[in-house]
Amino acid sequence: MATATATKPSASGTKLRPLGDRVVVRPTGREEMTKSGIVLPDTAKEKPQEGTVLAVGPGGFDNEGKRTPMDVKDGQKVLFAKYAGTEFKIDDEELLIVSQKDILAIVAN
Repeated sequence: MATATATKPSASGTKLRPLGDRVVVRPTGREEMTKSGIVLPDTAKEKPQEGTVLAVGPGGFDNEGKRTPMDVKDGQKVLFAKYAGTEFKIDDEELLIVSQKDILAIVAN
């Protein structure tokens, strides 16, 4: 009989293992203030569309049942669709799980 040991999730992504073609992303910070100095409330802030990849799933399956490789890797900066993914919090850090198809581009350094 197998026993499971619980591990505490970590915001660094090392304890998160996304399934299929999903990717864990840390969105870049939202603008707190306009250029003219007006402080923005949470409801007026733009949703981030850029972030850093923390963890990558093993990839989805094609029509023949073969695993398809992922295009992104841990540590890459990516652009993703504005309302893509599911937001969640781990250790007071806001993260996002998106499908690889919602990632629009990899940002070159």
